[in-house]
Amino acid sequence: MSGVSTHVLDTARGRPAAGISVSLELRAGNDWARLAEVATDENGRAGNLIPSTVPFQSGTYRLRFDAAAYFRAQGLETLYSEVSVTFEVRNTGEHYHVPLLLSPWGYTTYRGS
Repeated sequence: MSGVSTHVLDTARGRPAAGISVSLELRAGNDWARLAEVATDENGRAGNLIPSTVPFQSGTYRLRFDAAAYFRAQGLETLYSEVSVTFEVRNTGEHYHVPLLLSPWGYTTYRGS
């Protein structure tokens, strides 16, 4: 399976971060082309974000997570209004799973499987 997916865990609450708005963009010259915008499901997951009408190609991609709206809905302050993760796709035959571990005051990410 090839494509891009993500999983967001709220590390402050110790549970999946459901309902976070996530967009996937592809760099096009000096601009970004939005490919998809979804909300994470009840398990904090967003499956293959590459639309079936768009060929999965090598290039620079960016995942953008709306942290402010997520924490605001919980009545919490956050330092991060948005988390952007920019990464390179070199082999379109592979799957790129890019999880986000998020709290109001910090985050980390990695390439998952």
